[in-house]
Amino acid sequence: MTKLTNITVLGTGVLGSQIAYQTAFHGFKVVAYDITDAVLETARARFRTLADTYTSDVAGGADGRAEQALDNITYSSDLAAAVHDADLVIEAIPENLAIKEDTYNRLGALAPAKTIFATNSSTLLPSDLMGFTGRPDRFLALHFANHVWVHNTAEVMGTALTDPDVYATVAEFAGDIGMVPIEIKKEKAGYLLNSLLIPLLDAAADLLVDGIAEPEMIDKTWRIGTGAPAGPFQIFDIVGLTTAYNISSTAGPKQQLFAAYLKKNYIDQGKLGISTGEGFYRYAN
Repeated sequence: MTKLTNITVLGTGVLGSQIAYQTAFHGFKVVAYDITDAVLETARARFRTLADTYTSDVAGGADGRAEQALDNITYSSDLAAAVHDADLVIEAIPENLAIKEDTYNRLGALAPAKTIFATNSSTLLPSDLMGFTGRPDRFLALHFANHVWVHNTAEVMGTALTDPDVYATVAEFAGDIGMVPIEIKKEKAGYLLNSLLIPLLDAAADLLVDGIAEPEMIDKTWRIGTGAPAGPFQIFDIVGLTTAYNISSTAGPKQQLFAAYLKKNYIDQGKLGISTGEGFYRYAN
């Protein structure tokens, strides 16, 4: 089985930066790619915050590993340079089919033949994207949950064309970076985690849009009734309201009503969740 050494992560948003940092924390050399140097400057600040979090919250972080992880990350806004020697490219760009199609068309032409492509998409199946890659046998999904250092699942899902050795290699890599590989036998929209989570979030959105209750009351009910640490609107803030909007706006009529509600009451006001300090709730720092 091939060992993966050189890792490139496309996209340095909330989850892309976590994937890159988690990989670097476990000793891999990582190239963090994004579309402009200005975006990468924002990513540097995210990585600095992650280093502080790992220092205080993750075993081994205070022993120098958290700081070393920063040294394992290099930055590039040049896609060709970012992937020129990559063994694995993990794509964590916006949930927009046109953007992903353009990225994979360019990526397929630029990356070496050895490179495996993995999408972190939570709403698109790998079979929706494999035709853009030019190498469907070396393409699959590797899906992470937010706050990867705590919620350390990595869902591995291939297509009918994914080479079994590629699948096994990526599953092993997930374990090597401290994740629990969740091997899924066949394609399923939502994987395992989101197949369980999305119905909860949709139900909460319906209760809000229909005027049944406010977010705080809905969350309180869920926490008390189930013992869960967070309610659905707290989860929306963690995921990010832009992501929630993008997903809801392309779904059914009820979800589109929620998308319109999010845009008017939150996104247009710059309230995007924890990342901006305010979403359904306000956050210190």
